[in-house]
Amino acid sequence: MSNAVSELEQVSASSHGTRPAKVKSDRVFSFVLWLYAIAFTVILALPLGMLIAKSFTDRGGDWVGISNYATYLSNPARYVSLTNSLFVSSLTAIIVTTLAFGFAFALARTNMPFKPFFKVIGFAPLLMPSVIKAISLVYFFGNQGALKSLMFGNTIYGPIGIVMGSVLWTFPHVLVILVAAFSLSDARLYESAQVLKAGRWRIFRTVTLPGAVYGIISAVMVAFILVITDFGVPKVIGGNYNVLSTDIYKEVVGQQNFSMGAVVSVVLLMPAVAAFLIDRQVKKRQRTAMSSQFVPYTPKKDRWVDLVALAYCSLIAIVTLGIVGMAQYASLVKFWPYNLSLTFDHYQFNVAGVGWENFFNSLKLALAVSAFGTTAALIGAYAIEKSKTAPSLRTVVGGFSMIPIAVPGLVLGLSHLMFINHPDNPLQVLYGGFTIMIASTIVHFYTVSHLTATSALRQIDPEMEGVSLSLKVPIYKSFFRVTLPISIPVLLEISIYLFLASMTTVSGIIFLYGSETKVASVAAIHLDEMGESAAAAAMGMLIVYACVVVRLLHLGFGGWLIRRSQAWRVR
Repeated sequence: MSNAVSELEQVSASSHGTRPAKVKSDRVFSFVLWLYAIAFTVILALPLGMLIAKSFTDRGGDWVGISNYATYLSNPARYVSLTNSLFVSSLTAIIVTTLAFGFAFALARTNMPFKPFFKVIGFAPLLMPSVIKAISLVYFFGNQGALKSLMFGNTIYGPIGIVMGSVLWTFPHVLVILVAAFSLSDARLYESAQVLKAGRWRIFRTVTLPGAVYGIISAVMVAFILVITDFGVPKVIGGNYNVLSTDIYKEVVGQQNFSMGAVVSVVLLMPAVAAFLIDRQVKKRQRTAMSSQFVPYTPKKDRWVDLVALAYCSLIAIVTLGIVGMAQYASLVKFWPYNLSLTFDHYQFNVAGVGWENFFNSLKLALAVSAFGTTAALIGAYAIEKSKTAPSLRTVVGGFSMIPIAVPGLVLGLSHLMFINHPDNPLQVLYGGFTIMIASTIVHFYTVSHLTATSALRQIDPEMEGVSLSLKVPIYKSFFRVTLPISIPVLLEISIYLFLASMTTVSGIIFLYGSETKVASVAAIHLDEMGESAAAAAMGMLIVYACVVVRLLHLGFGGWLIRRSQAWRVR
């Protein structure tokens, strides 16, 4: 009897000890959530609200209602930009999804040789800014291009060039989605089809395509969003073919017409948001398509299928390597196409306002975004997923976390420009500095980082937090001792994603840099504007090499860190 009483006293003491710990953790979570809500309000909601409000005012700031939109729609040139954007974005989405479908099928559904090599080649363009692809195309198919005859009298400066360049730089983004879609195929369906003696084409038409349909739709939507919001490719190779992204730049930088720039931004925002919403609905259905008896598909050897896959992937690899090779060659040629001797003079950047400092600025920006963005994504996801307090506040912060992916980088950057330069804003001192550029870039790429961190945290048993509270362990100790070590592999992926995205981005920061903070991707755009294509290629190649080196260092350091902190995974 005395033993039972003793046990009851221990349980009671434990429960009473848990309550204060839980109250403290709830306070910590509430504080963090409020911080994130305030930060999102200042960095995301207020700038976007100001941008939208600006579209209803004239240059003097007086309210004019929808007259700006009426002016925009009544101007044939501006209306043509909208139709042009929709055309090249839709066409690119169809072409790149078709090309990536074959490549993803070869990687996931065949036993072709050299798969690791082709996987690296397929994702290699992620290390290159979109500007590089456009410059390479100019050297291949421009007025003095090496393969100009293949254009059959057409010009690369216009929709043809925009589509070609956009296909090249969106290919790896679409490939990621389609490879994931193929990995969700259920082997039982193929076994059933083979038992019923269905032919290859019928199996492909009735099993493979229906199984990947959600991935295909999602890939089309993602490609559409990426192209319609891109600034680099149409700026370099678009010529006189106007699209919405270049119109925004012309209105703001060329004519200082912020009101019309805001109107074009809102117009650009609409199709991007629509495509994002479609993609979200597709992904929701895709998640419910898997059953608990799911069996992953393992490809079988088939000589002819494997050979066709090898030939197809080899062709894609040749094109990809050709684009990179031409960019490198262009940066070394003394004077294209008249003096093809090689020199490193273009890497001296003897142009006013452009130099090696721009490259180092990119490294500073990317490292800062990688460090602070990874930290912000993990803490924000942890506060939303692991806390039970303030459900309304968690919903608000979670909603804010999903908004950036639907906002084009150019629109986000312009909204930050208008917000930070408002006469009544005390944060004006931040304009042109690294702080606003870092904050804007983190917000730009926050959604993907947040979703990645959330997926990792959901794999951790919620009972771990309960056990920590019962042992009177402060929530921060539980976070550092349990959550952080377990999440290291995912944090490494988020950090390298943010680094590469920050090094190659243009649209998100084109309006925010100062004379001392211009980054390499923006400098490459300006060099090309000044007719210094070789120097622009050299600046772009510096970005490529930096991304490759950091990626290799990341793999080495990441492998070492995982072995040191994740030994339990291999036991």
